[in-house]
Amino acid sequence: MERKKYGFPEQEHFPPFVYKEEVYDLSHLDSHKVEYIQPAIASSGRPDIMYTFYITYSMHCFAKHHDGQCPMEADSLMYHAKRESRPFCFRRYELSKRLPDLISRLPKLLNFHAGHESYATCSLENGDDYFISFAAFREKKKLRLHIMSAYPLDKPLGKRKKVSFFSIANALKKNRSLPRPQK
Repeated sequence: MERKKYGFPEQEHFPPFVYKEEVYDLSHLDSHKVEYIQPAIASSGRPDIMYTFYITYSMHCFAKHHDGQCPMEADSLMYHAKRESRPFCFRRYELSKRLPDLISRLPKLLNFHAGHESYATCSLENGDDYFISFAAFREKKKLRLHIMSAYPLDKPLGKRKKVSFFSIANALKKNRSLPRPQK
């Protein structure tokens, strides 16, 4: 279904973060588009289907307030985005460098319903449990993915019921309700 502005503080470009004279480039989180191709089904005669998604990222992919962080430390790490400010997180930042590649491979990853009209995927590469939460929607007739957050998990999530990424894409393209997890 076509949505009005989804309500996320979207930002197309994240300026670099400078801390103690070191520059942390965030250009990997600039908005971009990804084309996903759903392979043809020869038996039904259905050709390949291409879905073009416009991708935006939240600063929650590289920033986090830590409990116990003293106000001076939080202030020195503060990153100011378009509509909010949060302390820069070096661990989330390092992991965020993987996001563009992981987003390009969403159809091959395990995607599941994350509640509140959002979906998630979890990457288990290099021993890291990396949780990526995203919203899929239509805006101005374009298919959109907004990466709401991405962070390392302290413990595995356990079993989740899969939601096919192409089911999400197809529902959006046809302006239908988004799929729920398979039972």
